[in-house]
Amino acid sequence: MVIHAYARSSINSATVHHLNMSSTSVSSPARQPAFKILGAISFSHFLNDTIQSLMLAIYPLFKSGLGLSFAQIGLITLAFQCTASLLQPVVGFYTDRRPKPFSLAVGMGCTLVGLLTLSQASTFPTVLLAAALVGTGSSIFHPESARVARMASGGRHGLAQSIFQVGGNAGSATGPLLAAWIVLPNGQRSIAIFSLIALLAMVVLIGIGRWYRHQQRQPAKVPLSSGHALPRSHVFRTLAVLLALIFSKFFYLASINSYLIFYVMHQYSLSTEAAQYHLFYFLAAVAGGTLLGGPIGDRIGRRQVIWVSILGVAPFTLALPYVGPGMSIVLTMIIGFMLASAFPAILVYAQELFPGRIGTVSGLFFGLAFGLAGIGAAVLGQLADHWGIVAVYRLCAYLPLLGLLAVFLPNIRQPAPVTPVPEAAKA
Repeated sequence: MVIHAYARSSINSATVHHLNMSSTSVSSPARQPAFKILGAISFSHFLNDTIQSLMLAIYPLFKSGLGLSFAQIGLITLAFQCTASLLQPVVGFYTDRRPKPFSLAVGMGCTLVGLLTLSQASTFPTVLLAAALVGTGSSIFHPESARVARMASGGRHGLAQSIFQVGGNAGSATGPLLAAWIVLPNGQRSIAIFSLIALLAMVVLIGIGRWYRHQQRQPAKVPLSSGHALPRSHVFRTLAVLLALIFSKFFYLASINSYLIFYVMHQYSLSTEAAQYHLFYFLAAVAGGTLLGGPIGDRIGRRQVIWVSILGVAPFTLALPYVGPGMSIVLTMIIGFMLASAFPAILVYAQELFPGRIGTVSGLFFGLAFGLAGIGAAVLGQLADHWGIVAVYRLCAYLPLLGLLAVFLPNIRQPAPVTPVPEAAKA
């Protein structure tokens, strides 16, 4: 009798916990977004991605200091991105079942160790190890932080993802500037200064972890609908289309994130410092596109945003290899803005496709984003060594044409309202 009662209690507890996790995908219309939490998680994303983009921006330092080839530069990106991509779905799958509110701070600690290692690295294998450590920290950060953003969304999921992701894009734009101002003039050891950024992020993430833990202790909200009525075969066909669009977007972005500096230095005979500003302009436009993509998707539909943002960028990518330095800035900003607006829409679309699997879906898509960028950097680095960097840009210009596949994306109904039992405390 005691064993039976204990088992029944455990099952009921697990059921309530599962409903609580599922409820993060469907929120009460009456609830307002927790903007303090969204701001904090976006700021943490800013700090995290500042560190990540710093690594990309200091490639010229390691290329000249250690005598690396383009292929080795691509392998550094591969080590960083694949560490993140392989672990992110695993982290998301695990935390869907066993939430770890303070894992965000632990992941940032791993990033801190990676930065300190990078500042002292004197061999190519050590640089690879440091890149892998930073990638591991990122793989822990993204699935759980995406879940926090959805928990704090108040039902405005696109807006919440845009606020969260724009922090990362702003950090990506800031990293090259900090590299130009601090690392390039002062050398490799100055990278250790950025461990202070990781420490600040850990402090913020501990506060977010406390809020996250409090939310997990609130009574569950029972969803009235799963959010869509697609047959299983259509769900996986739709997932395949989304993955193809992710490939198009991030393989092309790899050509800019990893090699735009080298491209403009070669094509326009610019200095390293001037080339850093080209990368900054592009990444700033990416931040703007990310901020608007989610809210627009909330209003007009995510399918429409995905369609326009990926396929619509093709004329600009096709023109980029044939223009002068001034127009190249304009085109790369347009490309960055349009492509970036797709990812919040794609991520929320996928979360609605698999309700109740927020961590797994977020980890899968962030992981694919990192992994495809890493593979793209490695492959494009090999091509650049053999054919030249200009030929790589001419080839990649056709990738956005894969946006035609968006015609196969079905319209997914918005999740139905839920019955609060009662509503969780606001931040």
